[in-house]
Amino acid sequence: MSAVFDLTCELIRRASVTPDDAGCQLLIAARLARAGFAIEHLRFGEVDNLWATHGGDGPTLVFLGHTDVVPSGPPEAWSSAPFEPAVKNGCLYGRGAADMKSGVAAMVVALEEFARTRPDHPGRVALLLTSDEEGAAVDGVRRVAAEFRARGERLDACVVGEPSSKQRLGDLIRIGRRGSLTGRLRVRGVQGHVAYPDKADNPIHRFAPALAELAATRWDEGDEAFPPTSFQVSNLGSGTGADNVIPGDLHAVFNFRYGTASTAQGLRERVEAILHRQGLAFDLEWWLSGEPFLTRAGPLRDAVVAAIRAQEGMEPELSTGGGTSDGRFIAPLGAEVVELGPCNATIHKIDERIAVDELERLPALYRNIVERYLLHVPAC
Repeated sequence: MSAVFDLTCELIRRASVTPDDAGCQLLIAARLARAGFAIEHLRFGEVDNLWATHGGDGPTLVFLGHTDVVPSGPPEAWSSAPFEPAVKNGCLYGRGAADMKSGVAAMVVALEEFARTRPDHPGRVALLLTSDEEGAAVDGVRRVAAEFRARGERLDACVVGEPSSKQRLGDLIRIGRRGSLTGRLRVRGVQGHVAYPDKADNPIHRFAPALAELAATRWDEGDEAFPPTSFQVSNLGSGTGADNVIPGDLHAVFNFRYGTASTAQGLRERVEAILHRQGLAFDLEWWLSGEPFLTRAGPLRDAVVAAIRAQEGMEPELSTGGGTSDGRFIAPLGAEVVELGPCNATIHKIDERIAVDELERLPALYRNIVERYLLHVPAC
């Protein structure tokens, strides 16, 4: 049907469940090499990362995406084979159709067309892909960002192709994301017989007042860009399996989603102060998935909004909601980061799909952004 449709189908056929790239990046690298891009493969552990660049001096605009997908779930639950693209009722079905092989294909086609029509363009355009976005996200963009920082790689602006839209293409863009901080807590007690509590120390009883205080704490009030910080317990366990034994320990996992009104260090210190004040004997491990970031009005955000206004005829909603994305690793390098992609209604679901007409418009939207950012096309 079209270049972007055909490439999306080729990518869907590759069952690239994290961290297996299944040849997606080799296919893309070959195409971009023919278009004049310099290609670098950055493999860390079991993860494939692709860095493709075109151009030279001036600002760098990078498109960021991932070739890995989540598992399909039971294939028999799908209306068609999850890794065999199928068109039904105007939609393209398949695992990754929305998250985010359509976005990756659109980025590739947009960059090919831009390099072909503007071979001597100012600045540099780039594509960064990983096969480790849906999983642990350790050897993917996180690791690549560390490599870039070490070698002084310049990134000025980044468009993340995650499916951001709600009802129609471009109706919402993400201009920031909350940070994510996870705590893994072990409360130490003393095991004993329930009939002799004086000879034991029940960690469940010990933790209950601390949990109540943690859940009731107002961590901050948020700000103009982010809501107040959220504290949630995701796992809680204790017990030996016997109903007459006081357990010796309790395990809890909790998470903070926080904006720029708090810091990871501040949250850690406040939690540990509460646990100490409640008299707990504990071990606590922290995992910082990513710091919050916010892209204020500037060259990239202005270019994205203007492109949507020109092509789709509407003003996008500017949001910092949702979970996290790999943009959290690029923003600390000094880049403006905006997320723009197709509708997200079916991502990670059985019968994941994208409207074909939406897919066909996506490359032009991405190319419009490149032209407005690098060539300074005036806003409408």
